[in-house]
Parts: sequence; C-alpha cells; structure tokens
Amino acid sequence: MATLDPMQQLLSDLEAEQNYLDQALSMVPVEVWDHPSPADGWLLRDCIAHLADVDENAAYVATHKEYPKKSATTKPSEPPTDMLQSQRQREARNLSIDELVAWWRDARTRQNTALKALDAKDRLPWAGPPMSVRSFATARLMECWSHGLDALDAAEIAPVDSDRLIHVAHLGVITRNFAYQNRDLDVPDTPIYVELIAPSGESWKWGPKDAPDNIKGTAGDFCRVVTQRIHYTDTNLDTTGELASEFLSIAQAFAGPPGPGREPST
Repeated sequence: MATLDPMQQLLSDLEAEQNYLDQALSMVPVEVWDHPSPADGWLLRDCIAHLADVDENAAYVATHKEYPKKSATTKPSEPPTDMLQSQRQREARNLSIDELVAWWRDARTRQNTALKALDAKDRLPWAGPPMSVRSFATARLMECWSHGLDALDAAEIAPVDSDRLIHVAHLGVITRNFAYQNRDLDVPDTPIYVELIAPSGESWKWGPKDAPDNIKGTAGDFCRVVTQRIHYTDTNLDTTGELASEFLSIAQAFAGPPGPGREPST
C-alpha cells in the first residue's frame, strides 16, 4: 500500500476528524443540539455553526488566496464582538439541525477540495501573518477537534482520541513563542522537552531531551491544554522546571487574542 506524503496524510486526517465528529453527532436528538456546551454562551449547535462558518471562509481563502470582500464574519484576527463570533453564527440559530449540518458538510467539503489543489508551501492569508497551506490545514484540524470536544460534551458523548492528535500536539509545541508574545510577555530563550504518549501507545517527542524544563504525559491531556479545553492542573501531565508549567498556563494553539481558557476544577 502506497504511503501518503505528509500533506496528503494531513488532509486525510482532517477529513477523518470531520467525519468522526459528524458520525458521532448523527444520532443526537434534535433537542440536545440546544444543550449548553462548555464554551461560555455556546450551545452544541453553535459549535458546529462556528466550524461551518470558518470552513466557509477557509474555502474562499484557499480558492482565491484572499479574504472574502463582503464576508459576514469578522476576520479571524479580529476579536469577536460577542460570544457568537459572527452574524452568520448568530443567524444559524434559526436553522434546523438538518440545515445546519448540511451547511457544515458543504463548507468543509469545499474547503478540503480547495486545499488539495494547493502546494503545502503555498501561503494563505489568515489570522496574523500569512500561513503555509500545511499550517492552515493543521489549524483547521485543530479547530474541528477542539470545538468537537465541546459539542460532544454537550451531547454527553465521550470523545475517542486518535493518533490524528499528532497534528494538534505539534501545533501546540511550535506555538510556544506565540503564547508569550500574544500576552506581551518575554519569550524564554530556554527550550523545553515534550514527550507524549499517543492514543496508540507510540511516543511523540519534541525538543532536546536534556532540557531542564520538560512536559510528559498523554497526547490527549496536552492537546486539551493547548486548545484551552482543560486547565493543566486538572490533567495528569508531569512538568519539570518552572518554564514547563508556565508554558502550560498560557498555551494557546489557536490564533487571536489570549483566550480565557478553562478554570481549574478545584
């Protein structure tokens, strides 16, 4: 069986993550879609509306390499004006669940098709500086997974982690400097070592192993922290060194202003 190149594997994993969430929510009763999610002010349906909305913009950007000129949404780099981040997301509360899901499926399909036509190193405008297509697709997978966690929580469905988290974990590690810069903090010049156990049991490693500051634990815990779906003190992540715990306290794998994160349970 032919091995996919890294970009093909990433796009395959993106589609698989989308399909997993779609399938997991397919049997959820209509009334449950109006249950609150862990995201402040968002219902389950809002999580999917957000994915559809941003996938819609992403499809346009990947096709035209520019922002929609008359987009109903704010640019991803702009702070939201309210908890539902765009006019389209607010209006989506008037859609039936079938209409909402159909919108998401159409938007993500067009996004994925457009991304497949590009080279991994092509640059696309998005939040902050232009991003490579590879980084752009990785961010879309991260968003699908993290907002999917909130949607599944609202539906009381236990998520099943997969090795597709390698993309989210990598994004979390390489955005360490961004997490500091985003908060107007000095970026440490000391590297950290990150060693995670994948859902399959494989070991994933970043940084010099002899670094005095390190983070060890499961990929699921780490990815939930860097996407701000859980406070790091509520995980089983082990840290050595002040910089390791400091990073986890401000980690943010997604673009935009500093996120509020989740409060610790105790």
